[in-house]
Amino acid sequence: MRVLLIGGSGFIGSRFMPVLRGRGHEVSNLDWVDSPAIDRITTIGDVTDAAAVTAASADRDVIVNLAAAHRDDVRPVSLYDRVNVDGARAVVAAAESNGIARILFTSSVAVYGLDKNDAAEDSVPEPYNDYGRTKLEAEKVFRAWADADPARSLVIVRPSVVFGEGNRGNVYNLARQVASGRFLMVGDGTNRKSMTYVGNIVEYLADALNSPAGTHTSNYADKPDLSTRELIDVLRTTMELRGNRARLPLPVGMAAGHALDLVARFTRRTFPISAIRIHKFVSDTTVNTDRLTATGYTPRYSLSEGIRRTVEAEFPPAE
Repeated sequence: MRVLLIGGSGFIGSRFMPVLRGRGHEVSNLDWVDSPAIDRITTIGDVTDAAAVTAASADRDVIVNLAAAHRDDVRPVSLYDRVNVDGARAVVAAAESNGIARILFTSSVAVYGLDKNDAAEDSVPEPYNDYGRTKLEAEKVFRAWADADPARSLVIVRPSVVFGEGNRGNVYNLARQVASGRFLMVGDGTNRKSMTYVGNIVEYLADALNSPAGTHTSNYADKPDLSTRELIDVLRTTMELRGNRARLPLPVGMAAGHALDLVARFTRRTFPISAIRIHKFVSDTTVNTDRLTATGYTPRYSLSEGIRRTVEAEFPPAE
């Protein structure tokens, strides 16, 4: 299959490319930076540029849209709409222009909102931020494209937080704090998180390229879910660190987050702590994966193995 990745130079795409190549697919990439994974397959371009997407997909069988504005501090806020929603429109326009009947879109569990326990694919979406809102809007754009022709195949995958070797996202930042010995738990740590190891989801995405006609939506998470306290314990055990049970009451933590938000607004500096990040840290964000299980997909790595592999790669023991 001839596959165009959009946004394939990022964290997931860099792990996805070798998997696709290993399965015999012909892979190309459209991104605003070159791919660190495979040389000479990237066309420099923007997902919001319909002409660039159309040209890059001219000889492809399937488009995989991994591109997204996803950080908590994206500015201006309009970039969420431009990249996530207008980008979806550009992909659809390119598919229609080139007669492409397959699209795979990585959405997010952020469409469900915070404190949604065991959210399933048919749960009512209640996004809590612009990222989740625009991911949901992008899904609607792709669904309209799929509904226009019953021969078309649309796969929407909603991953939970994705972590792994080379990532510098929330799980890495948490592990770095634990490794420093200065980690301070905010709240009681009983809230539970669904998590996704990158080495597993790229295999699932590769399987999903062969989905039949129709629209197929599924959550992705590696089970079982861990509480924040359990995750911290796993990190400490893997790093062979002694436990630090210091805890900051949630109201105090939120006050600190709001104070830093105010400082950031006036100084235009970015801080690792903010009110929304603390809110996300103490919230339950678990998703139901019954539909994933029903596909027969079996992850290559357990969640604990994924955490171990990540920690060993990113925080090797001192000589």
